Amino acid sequence: MAEDAMIYLETLLRHLPEDLRDEDRDLIERAYRRASEAHAGQLRRSGQPYVVHCVAVAQILADMKLDAVTIAAALLHDTIEDTDLTLLDLDVEFGGEVAVLVDGVTKLESIPRVKDGKLVEMAKRLPERESEFLRKTFIAMGQDVRVIIIKLADRLDNMRTLHFLSKRRQRAISEETLDIFAPLAHRLGIWKMKCELEDLSFRYLQPERYREVRDVLDQHQENAEAYLYRVARRIERQLAEVKVPAKVMLGQRHVYDIYRRMRTKRIPLEHLHDLRPVRVIVEDKLSCYVALGVVHSIWRPVDGAFDDYISRPKDNFYKSLHTDIISRDKRTLTIQIRTQEMHEHAEYGIVAHWRYWNGVDGDESFERRIQYLRGLMDVGSDLEDSDEYIDALRSDVFQDRVYVFSPKGDTIDLPVGATPIDFAYYIHTEIGHRCRGARVNGKLVGLDYNLQSGDKVEIITASRGGPSVDWLNPNLGYVSTKRALTKIRQWFRRQDREKAVALGHEVIARELRRLGMSHLNHDDVAALFYSPPDDFFAAVGSGDMDGHQVAIRILEAERGQRAEDAAPRRAPRLAHVSRDVIGLGGRAAHRAQCCDPQDGDPIIGYESSDGSEVIIHRADCPETAELEQSRQVNVSWAAPENGVYRVPVVITAYDREGLMRDIGAVVANERVNMSDVHISTSNNIATFDVVMEIADYAQLSRTLAKIEQLTNVVEAHRSITPQVAAVRARSDTNS
Repeated sequence: MAEDAMIYLETLLRHLPEDLRDEDRDLIERAYRRASEAHAGQLRRSGQPYVVHCVAVAQILADMKLDAVTIAAALLHDTIEDTDLTLLDLDVEFGGEVAVLVDGVTKLESIPRVKDGKLVEMAKRLPERESEFLRKTFIAMGQDVRVIIIKLADRLDNMRTLHFLSKRRQRAISEETLDIFAPLAHRLGIWKMKCELEDLSFRYLQPERYREVRDVLDQHQENAEAYLYRVARRIERQLAEVKVPAKVMLGQRHVYDIYRRMRTKRIPLEHLHDLRPVRVIVEDKLSCYVALGVVHSIWRPVDGAFDDYISRPKDNFYKSLHTDIISRDKRTLTIQIRTQEMHEHAEYGIVAHWRYWNGVDGDESFERRIQYLRGLMDVGSDLEDSDEYIDALRSDVFQDRVYVFSPKGDTIDLPVGATPIDFAYYIHTEIGHRCRGARVNGKLVGLDYNLQSGDKVEIITASRGGPSVDWLNPNLGYVSTKRALTKIRQWFRRQDREKAVALGHEVIARELRRLGMSHLNHDDVAALFYSPPDDFFAAVGSGDMDGHQVAIRILEAERGQRAEDAAPRRAPRLAHVSRDVIGLGGRAAHRAQCCDPQDGDPIIGYESSDGSEVIIHRADCPETAELEQSRQVNVSWAAPENGVYRVPVVITAYDREGLMRDIGAVVANERVNMSDVHISTSNNIATFDVVMEIADYAQLSRTLAKIEQLTNVVEAHRSITPQVAAVRARSDTNS
C-alpha cells in the first residue's frame, strides 16, 4: 500500500509545472500525505483507495494551472466530512486559506458515509441537506471562486467514475449535473469542463441517443478532417500575405452540444455540417478584425450568421468573432477568431482570468468579474428555504439568456422569458415596486412583453405605490424570475394584515366571478385550503397563494360534487384505469388510495414493486416523496372521447373595433377552440356566449384570465349550465 501511495503522489507531481516553487511543492506533498493518512481504509465503489479520487480532483485543477493552495485544498476536500480531521486541524497544519476552501466544499451536517471501511451510497443523504450544501457552496463562491472550481472538479471526477454506481444513482447524479453543474461551468466560462459534464450526463440519461450522435461525429471526422485542414492552411497562407501571424486549428464539437443544436434548429442529425469549428488565433484585437476581412474575402458569409463577442462579450465574459461561411462545394463552416488570451478565457473562463490577474492589485476587469459572480449567487439570498434557492438559480441563473440595455447603455443579463417587470426589479427593488409601464426601443409595450436580446428598455414609474397582485398570477405572464417574485411577495407580506385579508377577498371574488361561481361563500372556499379563513385570505392577499391555485381547487371540488351526485355509489378507490391513461407500456394501472387522482388532474405514475402494474398518483401527492425515482413512469390522462372538455363561457365587454379579433387571438394562442359562438350587443355592451373546448381546467383558468386583461373586457367567466344549476339547487336545499 505504501508503494501504491507513492505512485499516486508521483502521478500528481507530473501534472505540476516544472518551475513550481519548492514551498508550493512541499505544501502539495504534505496535503497529499495528510489526505492519504486520513482516508486510510476507505474505498470507493470501484474498490480503489479513496485517496485516488482526491488525487484525480487535484490533477484536474493542476491541468488548469491553478495555484498550490487550491490543489492542496482539493486533496483535502473530503477530510472534514469523511474523516476525524477538523477545520481547526487544517487551519493549524496548512493555514487559513486552505481551511476556508475545504470548508466551502464540505457538506453541512453530513450523515456519516463510511461504513465497514467503504463509502455508503449518496442516496442515503437527505435531499434537503444536498440543497443546503449547494447553497452554502454557491454563497462561498462569492467570497472565493476557487471553492466552486474545486466542487466542479470533484463533480467531474465523480461523473468519470459514475459507472460503478447503481442505475438509479447514475440517473439522479446525471440529472443534477446537467441541471446545475454544467450550466454553472458555462456561466463561469469554463468551456472544457462544461462540455465534458454535459457529455457524461447525456451518456447516462439518453444512452441510445448519445451513441447515435457520437457515431455521426466519428463518421464526420473521418470524412471531413482532410477538408478542414485544407481550409485551415489556406487561412494561414492568406493571413501571412497581409503580414498577420496566426495559428489556425480545428475546434471540438461535443456530443451534447451537437444534440442541442440539432433540437434547437430542428435539423436532422445527418444534415448538420459544421460539426467542428475552425479557430483562428491572432496576436491582438485589431488582427481579429483583419482576419475576419480576409476570411470573408475568400468565402461568402452566411447572412445573419456573424456575432461580434469582442465588442459585446457574452455574460460570462467570453470574447471572440464568430462567422459562418459557405465554401465552394456548398458546405457551411463556422470560423472563430480570437487572441491567445481570449482563447485561454474561452477554454477556462474565470480560471484563466484568475491566473492572469492573480496578485495584481486593483485590476478592474477581474473585480467586475467577481462582482458578476456575487450578483449571480445573490439571486436567492432572501429565500430561507434551500430548495427554493436552488430553484431560483435554475430559473434565474442557469437558463438561456437575453441581453438587453438600460437607457444608460448598461448591458442587463436576464433569463429568456423575462419581462419589463423582471428588468425593473433587477435594476432596483423600488423601481420594480413602482413600475407602471415600459418602453422598449422607444415604443410602449405591455408589462407581459417578453424581452429580446438587443432591446433597449426604459421603465415608467409612479411616484409611490406598490406592485399589483396580478403580477403573481402565472397565467398572466407578468413575471418570470424568482428574484422579482420574491421581492413582490415580500412587499405584500409587509402590508397590514387587515389590508391583506381585504385584498384576499377581492382576489377570491374576482376568481369566483370568472368561474361563474359567485354564489359560493368565501369561507367555504377557504375551507378547501386551511382554517381559520382569515389566514387563507391573508395568504392570498400577501401573494403566498395566487388566484390560479384557488381556481383549480374550486373546479376540482365542483367536479367531485358532480361525480358524487351522478353516481350514488362511489367507485372503489383503487379503480382500474388502464384505458384512461397513456404511457403504461401495456401494463395495468390503478388509482392510488392516498390522493385518488381524477380525470384531468396532473398525474405521475410509479411502478409497483414487482413492475407488473403502475399506480397513478396526483403530481402533488406528498406520498410520492418517499418513492424511488427509478420507479417513476411518465403518464398522462387520455383525452376525453373527442379530445376536449366543452365548457360554456360568457365574456362581457364594452364594444370596440377589433374586440372579437383580440379575443380570438388569445384563444388561439392558448390552443383552445371556440364553438357555438353567439354575440349580442345592447347599449354598447357586447356579450359573447361561447363554448370553449379545453384540455384541462388549468387551461380554462389561464385563458379566462388572459381574456380579462384585454382592453374593454369587463369579465370572462364560465356560464351556469343546467347540470351545475341543479347541483347547486340541491346543495342549497340540503343546507
